[in-house]
Amino acid sequence: MEERKLFIPLLLGTNRQGRHSEHVAKWLLSRVDERPDIETQMFDVRDFHLPYDHYGQEIKERFPEWRDAILRADGLIIVTPEYNHGPPAPLKGVLDLLLREYIHKAVGFVAVSQQVWGGTRVIESMVNMVRELGLAVTFTDLNFPRVQDKFSQDGNLLDEAYNARADAFLQELIWMATTLRWGRVNVPSKYH
Repeated sequence: MEERKLFIPLLLGTNRQGRHSEHVAKWLLSRVDERPDIETQMFDVRDFHLPYDHYGQEIKERFPEWRDAILRADGLIIVTPEYNHGPPAPLKGVLDLLLREYIHKAVGFVAVSQQVWGGTRVIESMVNMVRELGLAVTFTDLNFPRVQDKFSQDGNLLDEAYNARADAFLQELIWMATTLRWGRVNVPSKYH
């Protein structure tokens, strides 16, 4: 019996105009699409029209495509810029739509910054947050410092070294997602 592909959605975490992280997300999505062992789907926080007057677990019913994707997912890729050492508010809002659906699934961070730190501080600030959601963070991140210099205006990658970096990032994510999927299926837990 052939085991199904890993399903690892990608979430683009900012809704700002002129966002450089969109080039990163689309480029990485094309890299994932080339892999025979992963199926993916891109989500963009711009497409979530979050209410600001109401939160609670029933709100996830307003976003069935996201809920169903995460229920099915083996992992998640989050592409996020760093805003004042933290994530964009819309990213936090989208992640907070769900809770139990994330438990024992892998998450890999792709951080984007116009400065030399490459988004390392946003990843540091998000680790505790996604841990509380039940996600297991990979130790291999993909950082894009000075992202404005890494892609052409039309989104073509200018620094070929990122191809090998993306492969290493994806290999670690695949290992974690595969291991955690085996655990969800074979090890009893009150969460699944």
